Amino acid sequence: MSLLLNSVDPKLITLAQKIFDQQFAQDPKLGQEMDERRKQLMFQDILYNFNFLTTAVTLEDEQIFSSYAVWLFELLCNLMKDLDRDRIKDQMVHHYQILGTFSDQLFSPDKAALARAYLEKASSLTEAAVDDYPLSEQFLKGRHAEIRRAYLSALLRSDTTGAIQIIKEAEASGIRLEEIYEDIIRLSMLEVGELWHQNKITVDKEHYCTSTTQMILSLFYPTIFSQTGNQNKIVTCCIGSELHEMGGRMVSDLFEYHGWESIYLGSAVPVSSLLHALEEHKPDLVALSVTMPQYLGLCHDAVQAIRKAFPSMLIAVGGRAFQTSGKIHERWPVDIYTELATDLIAWADEKVKKL
Repeated sequence: MSLLLNSVDPKLITLAQKIFDQQFAQDPKLGQEMDERRKQLMFQDILYNFNFLTTAVTLEDEQIFSSYAVWLFELLCNLMKDLDRDRIKDQMVHHYQILGTFSDQLFSPDKAALARAYLEKASSLTEAAVDDYPLSEQFLKGRHAEIRRAYLSALLRSDTTGAIQIIKEAEASGIRLEEIYEDIIRLSMLEVGELWHQNKITVDKEHYCTSTTQMILSLFYPTIFSQTGNQNKIVTCCIGSELHEMGGRMVSDLFEYHGWESIYLGSAVPVSSLLHALEEHKPDLVALSVTMPQYLGLCHDAVQAIRKAFPSMLIAVGGRAFQTSGKIHERWPVDIYTELATDLIAWADEKVKKL
């Protein structure tokens, strides 16, 4: 038994046990998520919650418990990285609801009402804290920052309907498709990747954000594929076992929207298969996308193979992985590296016109 339990009134320990048992009874998932060590810590947290709530109610200072609730939420998010923030929020809000039903056993009737009000405020602040991620400066700036943040928030809450609606409203408001792709969706997905890299979200959440965004991109296909072609052709793909195909897909979409015929090969394309596709389609430009730095070597091999097999073919590279390097593309036999598809399109239109 810990020193904390040794120093606590036995009546409070009994009450904490009732709250503990009730939460597990009402939330079956807790039994799967909490090993014995976590259960012990959770029980101790209930006693700490008593302590902070009692202090706040006695001094009639709501901020004491509110500040504690937000701090506790962030602490649990850091300690239980296998659970996403939404799930931990659900655990905390449920706990505060149960604690509220036992407030009459902790306080006199007038103080119990105050305690319930403080617990409701703590629940509200915990709900709000779910979206309080440390976001990058680039993400928070720019013309469409408000829409971008709303879209990211919907994704992180697994609100598929909300995410679709935000993008549809952006389109209806007259925002150009290129801006929706690059300034809203692209930057949102870069932020998702960064949050996953920092262990702020779980891999299943990252996969949900990606698959949902891919589905939303498909909503633009009737518009994208209705454009008049200009006879220019591009092949795009992701290299090796690269599964982060969002960048390549968006490049292909925007080239198609600008009148190019785009052949998107998808992800996990072996170099031999890529060369076969280039021989078959004979594009004006091939664009290779790499998200994870460990696949830069495979991308370099692909570039070398393309240059050897098709000496005059235009080669473009891009993707987040290049931003982690020391301008490695400058030492490769490529024609251009760009971060934005629109920059690549402007360059390619001009370049192909001169050939």
